[in-house]
Amino acid sequence: LEGEIDMEQNNRAKEQETAEALNIQTNRPNRLYGRMMLDNLGGRNSEMSAVSLYLYNSMVAYQHKEVAGVFRQIAVQEMQHMQAFGHIALQMGENPRLWSAGSRGEMVYWSPGYNKYARETHKLISMAIKSEKAAIEKYSRQLNQIQDDGIYIALQQIILDEQSHVEILTKLYRKYSV
Repeated sequence: LEGEIDMEQNNRAKEQETAEALNIQTNRPNRLYGRMMLDNLGGRNSEMSAVSLYLYNSMVAYQHKEVAGVFRQIAVQEMQHMQAFGHIALQMGENPRLWSAGSRGEMVYWSPGYNKYARETHKLISMAIKSEKAAIEKYSRQLNQIQDDGIYIALQQIILDEQSHVEILTKLYRKYSV
C-alpha cells in the first residue's frame, strides 16, 4: 500500500511536469478544434490506438529486444501526445475522455477493435509505419484548418515526433524484414 501511494504521488508529479512542459496556450474555446483534439486523443486513428498497439507490439516482439524496446519508447512518447491533445481539448471546452464524435455527432468511446494486430515482427513494424504516416497526414490536414497559434505549434511538434518515429521504424524494418 505504501508503495502504491508513493507511485501515485510520483505519477501526479510527472503529470504536473508534463502539463508544465506542454505549456500550450490556446486563443479561446472552440468546439470544432476541441472535437478534432478528442479525435486525436481517442478516435479510430488516435494516440490511444498508437499507445495500445505499441504496447501490444512490444509484448509480441519480445524475442527481438531491440524492437520491443523501440515500441515501448515510442508508446511513452505517444502518451505525451495524448496528454497534449487532452490538455488542448480541455481548453477548448471538451471533456478529454477517450472518445470522439461519430458520424451523427454522437460521442463514441475508443475501442481496441480499432487496431489491426499482427504477430510477425516485420508486419508489426510495417503496420506501425503506416499508422505513423496516417497520423502525420491527419495532423497536417488539421494544420490547414486550425487558426489557433497554440494548437498549431503543438501539432507541428507532434508531427516532427511522428516523422522521427517513421525514420526509426523504417531502419528497424530494413533490419528485421529479411
